[in-house]
Amino acid sequence: MKLVTTLYRQFQHLVHEVAKFGLVGLLGLVVDLPIYNWLVFNNPLVLADSGEGMLHHKPLTAKLISTTVATVATYFGNRYWTWRHRERSGLRREYVLFFVLNGIGLLIAAGCLAFSRYVLDLHTWLSDNIAANFVGLGLGTLFRFWSYRKFVFREEIALDEVEHTPAPDSPAELDPDTGDLPTVR
Repeated sequence: MKLVTTLYRQFQHLVHEVAKFGLVGLLGLVVDLPIYNWLVFNNPLVLADSGEGMLHHKPLTAKLISTTVATVATYFGNRYWTWRHRERSGLRREYVLFFVLNGIGLLIAAGCLAFSRYVLDLHTWLSDNIAANFVGLGLGTLFRFWSYRKFVFREEIALDEVEHTPAPDSPAELDPDTGDLPTVR
């Protein structure tokens, strides 16, 4: 039990980030799935194939639209909750990088969907959702978590080293001329 506790303490911060990222991703899925299924199958409830939606013959376009809408929601969830403790590097820079990296994640999901649709010749709501929203989204999510941490929300906010530096214990650490703490230049 002590080993589990020790491991948890060591990775506690990462575990919390993964959990928050997962919840924000779930929000994105709740936005993405109904839009995609409404556009392709005329059924936002993802319960069954209800027919042909307005983009039934353009599933990759539908996936692009649904993922773009979900990306807007997940950006704000990730910026202001998942990685709120990380340094801010400017809304424009973060947003552009977030969208570019999310675009790569979209290509992963779209690639899985295209393989299912055009190579395996599967055209049902179940095959589309498994390919794009289970396999593709799963692989894309792994990429997104790594890339957002690495490139978008880069570093944790560094606390001033002064806060972590203990007060001098001996007069030897004080400035010999003034008796004060040494000046940082």
